[in-house]
Amino acid sequence: MNKRRKKRLRALLIKRIAIACILVGVVAICLILLLGRDNEKHTTNLLHPYRAHAAELPEEPVATMTSKMPTLFADGLCISKESEVLDKNISSWVAAIYNRTTGEVIYSESAEKHYKQASITKLMTFYLAIQYGDLDDVVTVKGEWLENLDPASSICGIKDGDEITLEQLLYGLMMPSGNDAANAIAYHISGSELAFVELMNETAQLLGMTDTSFANAHGLDDPNHYSSAYDIYLLFDKLLDMPIFREVIGTQSYTASYSNNGLPVVKTWNRGIFYFIGHRTLPEGLTGIGGKTGTTDGAGFCLAFSVKDQQDNEYIAVILYAGSREKLYNVMDVLLSKIAK
Repeated sequence: MNKRRKKRLRALLIKRIAIACILVGVVAICLILLLGRDNEKHTTNLLHPYRAHAAELPEEPVATMTSKMPTLFADGLCISKESEVLDKNISSWVAAIYNRTTGEVIYSESAEKHYKQASITKLMTFYLAIQYGDLDDVVTVKGEWLENLDPASSICGIKDGDEITLEQLLYGLMMPSGNDAANAIAYHISGSELAFVELMNETAQLLGMTDTSFANAHGLDDPNHYSSAYDIYLLFDKLLDMPIFREVIGTQSYTASYSNNGLPVVKTWNRGIFYFIGHRTLPEGLTGIGGKTGTTDGAGFCLAFSVKDQQDNEYIAVILYAGSREKLYNVMDVLLSKIAK
C-alpha cells in the first residue's frame, strides 16, 4: 500500500514539475518576443515619410540634445516633388510654394538643390532660442561674441555690456536681421558658436532637413553653409506652430528698451519685406503673415514668406539665389499668383 502511494505521489510530483516547466517556457518566450519588439523600435532607423526619396535619421538622439529635444513631425506635410510643367516666368530659379493647410505642393522647381540661404539661417536660430531658452532670460552681451562679424553686414546694434532679454534679441534677430543678435543667442544658448552650430545641424536632421548644413548662426557665406527650398519650408512650417514666431514676424515696428552698465538704451527696428512697406502689393485675396529675407554675395537675394487666403489656408513660399531684389519679388509675385489659380 505504501509502495503504491509512493508511486502515485512521485507521478503527481513529476506531472506538476512538467507543467511548471511548460509555464516557465511560455513566459520566457513571451518576454523574448516583447523585448525583441521593443529593441526593434529603438534600433530600426526612422524614415522621413514626407520626402520622395526617404533619408535615414540617426538611431538615437545626439548627446548634446536636452529634454527639450524637438519631436519629429510628418503628418500633413507636403511631400517634396518637382513640378512636371515648369513656368517660363520662373524657370531656372530655385522656387517653391506649399499649401501647409492641405499638404499640396503648388509649384516646385529645384527645391531640393543645395544653395546658400543667407539670413534665412536665422529661422533656425530663432527656433533653437525658443526650444532651449526663456523669453525672459537676460543676456549680458560680451564684445568677443561680436568680433567675427563683418562690420558691413546687417546688425541690430547691440554692444558689449548690453543687458537685453532673449525676447528682445529675437526681434533684433528677425526685423533688422541682426547678425550680432544671432551670435548673442548662440552664446547664450550653447556657450559658444561652435556648440550652437552643432546643435543647429543636429536639429536640422531631426526635422528632416537632410539637404542642409549650418556653419554659423547668422547666415554669412561659408562653403559648409547651405540649405534647400524644401528644407526651409520644413523649418518654417514648424515655426508657424509657435505663437511667438507669428507675433515677431507679424510686427511692423518694435522698440526695445534695455540697459548698458546701468544706462538706458532704446532701439527701434522695422521689418523690411516689400509687401509690408508698400513697395509691393499682394495678389487679391491674400494676407501676409510674415517671413524672412536674406542677402549675401554668395546667396544672392532670398525670401521665405507666408500668406493666407480668404479661407484661412496658409502657404509657404521660398525663393533662393535671385539675381536682384526686383527679380526676387517678381518671381514671388508669380508664385503667390498661383494660389488663386
